Amino acid sequence: MILCCGEALIDMIPTPTTAGRDGFVPHAGGAVFNTSIALGRLGVQTGMLTGLSTDMFGQQLSDALRASHVDTSHVIPSDRPTTLAFVHLQDGHATYSFFDENSAGRMLAIEDLPALSSEVSSLYFGGISLACEPGANTYATLLRREGADRAVMLDPNIRPQFIQDIDKYRHRLDRMMAMADIVKVSDEDLNWIVPAPLSLKEKVETVLDAGPSVVILTRGSEGATGFLADGSEVTVVASRVEIADTVGAGDTFNAGVLAKLYELGALQKTKLRSLAVDALEQALVHGARVAAVTVSRAGANPPWADEL
Repeated sequence: MILCCGEALIDMIPTPTTAGRDGFVPHAGGAVFNTSIALGRLGVQTGMLTGLSTDMFGQQLSDALRASHVDTSHVIPSDRPTTLAFVHLQDGHATYSFFDENSAGRMLAIEDLPALSSEVSSLYFGGISLACEPGANTYATLLRREGADRAVMLDPNIRPQFIQDIDKYRHRLDRMMAMADIVKVSDEDLNWIVPAPLSLKEKVETVLDAGPSVVILTRGSEGATGFLADGSEVTVVASRVEIADTVGAGDTFNAGVLAKLYELGALQKTKLRSLAVDALEQALVHGARVAAVTVSRAGANPPWADEL
């Protein structure tokens, strides 16, 4: 099982109303939640570990997980509120206003963490859950405790507005990337992580030197490039589709990559250390296909396997 560890929240999507102004419709979302949903729909055995509210929005999230065949046995229930993210769309590009104080996800504590069975073979981390304390420290502890023998993918998906203590965040993120096997970054993420005046490739090499076996660099419509520790690299182009919006695009790309590596039997620490370029290319192509379907329709609505 791939266990997705991180935030589940409600995206409030602007929607036209009969009154002539946009209203906001609640859609289940969150970076890590979106990846788990996409994996479940792609037919991969998947679970979610998060703090989930018992309020009406938490129930919506729980129902959505089960509807997409995501195991919820690692969800930690809480009477705290659900995080809300109000989405602002301009030319299909999404920006967000978050309401996250004292939320079920953000306040997840180390003592809340369940023991993981051997059924959990891989861990996935990412999103705002890596920045918002105290939950961020809880996820870092989980990775340190459970990641030594499991394949780990991490997508920082950096949102500077959530970072209250930059030095503390950088230190935590550096430690987590060093323990990860796969690190996915956008070009914007990479420039934030490595602010030195280097080329993107040199910055990727800096991340690889810290410990990961694979670094995946995405550049929006320009596609994605995968880099291996031995110096090999491969680039795939983004699939061309009519874009409805970009909500969940990177999250479902990650799911496609993980799903293909899982299918190839390569989602293991030892296998990732010697991953073949061909296998990496297949994973990137699959990620691009999954993401293309998602951006072609409104909201984070990843495809089912038969839609591909």
